[in-house]
Amino acid sequence: MSVIYILLAVSIIVAIVFFAVFVFAVKSGQYDDSYTPSVRMLFEDELVKAEKENNSTK
Repeated sequence: MSVIYILLAVSIIVAIVFFAVFVFAVKSGQYDDSYTPSVRMLFEDELVKAEKENNSTK
């Protein structure tokens, strides 16, 4: 029975460590998307043309 308590304590400690590492990674900007904004400007013209065509047919 004492093994269950030890395993439970160890698993909670490991979960807390993983959560702390995840929070640190998010706060340090590791998951920020730096690629999409530079590519987004390449596709805006198609969206503007489609909106103009939709507005002209109404």
